[in-house]
Amino acid sequence: MAFFAIFVVMDDNQYMQMALEEARRALEQGEVPIGAVVVCKNRVIARSHNLTETLTDPTAHAEMQAITMATEYLGGKYLTDCTLYVTVEPCPMCAAALAWAQIPRIVYGADDPRRGCSLFTPSLLHPRTQVTKGILAGECVALMKDFFKDKRR
Repeated sequence: MAFFAIFVVMDDNQYMQMALEEARRALEQGEVPIGAVVVCKNRVIARSHNLTETLTDPTAHAEMQAITMATEYLGGKYLTDCTLYVTVEPCPMCAAALAWAQIPRIVYGADDPRRGCSLFTPSLLHPRTQVTKGILAGECVALMKDFFKDKRR
């Protein structure tokens, strides 16, 4: 009797969809709608969203929550075999934390032209970190615009 394992490799769009699901959870809780997913060797090991209002903690960004969950899952402080998917470009605080975690790849949807880490030179990210941007950018931007439009009413 033969045993066949089915191994499905997801792509950046599918993982970003998961991050968008997390962003929608944040929105439902009155949080800025940013979601994050950490993938290690094709396996999701952490999912989170912004919790700054819920926890009354300005450091409770989606990325920071996901880093904590992923390092706990792996049992160490480095995420050297992981990719972070996040709906909005990381801020400087999150970028520095990702550098310390030595994450080799970050994929994000929407640029943050006011507070994004790409505004800083030299980069706040680890020197070997590869960045892919613009994945499902339209959906990520729309979620943020709708949130802030509703806040201004």
